[in-house]
Amino acid sequence: MDQVVVKLAALLGFGLILGFKHALDADHVVAVSTIVSKTKSLKKSSIFGALWGAGHTTTLFLSGLIILILKITIPAKLAYFFEGCVGVVLVFMGLDVLRNLRKNNMHNHLHIHENVKHSHEHNHIDLHHHHKRSFLIGMLHGLAGSAALMLLVLTTVKSTFQGLLFILIFGIGSMAGMFITSAIIGLPFVLTSRFERINEAVKLLAGTISIILGITIVFEIWRII
Repeated sequence: MDQVVVKLAALLGFGLILGFKHALDADHVVAVSTIVSKTKSLKKSSIFGALWGAGHTTTLFLSGLIILILKITIPAKLAYFFEGCVGVVLVFMGLDVLRNLRKNNMHNHLHIHENVKHSHEHNHIDLHHHHKRSFLIGMLHGLAGSAALMLLVLTTVKSTFQGLLFILIFGIGSMAGMFITSAIIGLPFVLTSRFERINEAVKLLAGTISIILGITIVFEIWRII
C-alpha cells in the first residue's frame, strides 16, 4: 500500500513538473506574448497566462476523459492538423499585433473638472474579449498537445482515475508555469510603456516572432503530412 502511494505521488509530482515545463514551449510563450502585448499591467498579464493555462487544461481533461474511457487513440493526422491550426493562429495573432501598432489604440479625451480642461489618455482594448481569447487559444494548444500527452499517460498510469488525476495535476503545473511566464513576458511591455518608440519596438518584435514561428510550424506540418 505504501509503495502504491509513493508511486502515485511520484507520478503526480512528475506531472506537475512536466506541466510547468510544458508552459515554456516556444509556441505557448509566443502566443501569450502577443496577448500580453495588449496590456501594460503585470497583474493583467498574469491573468491572461492563467486563463490560457485553464483553457489548455480544460481541453486536455475533456479529451483525456474520452480517450481513457473509450480506450481510443488520437490519429496522427488529426494531431498534426491541430498543430497546423496553432501555427495559423500564431500568424494571425502576430498580424493582429502589427495591425494594432499601425492603428494605435491610444486616444486623448478632453474633460472639464471645476472649469479646468485637461485630457486623459487611454485605450479602448476590451479586456473581457482578451480574457476569452486567452482561454480559447489555450484550448486550441491543448488539442494540439493532447496526442503526445495521452501517449505518455497511457504508458504510465494503471487506471482511468490515475490518468485523469495526472492530467489535472499536469494542467495545474501548466497554469502555474504560464502565470509566472506571462508576468515575466509582460515586464518589457510594462517597463517600456512610458517610452512609446521602445514599447512599439518590443511589440513589433513580439508580433514578428509570432508570424515567423507560425509560418515555420505550418511548413513543418505540411512537410510531414
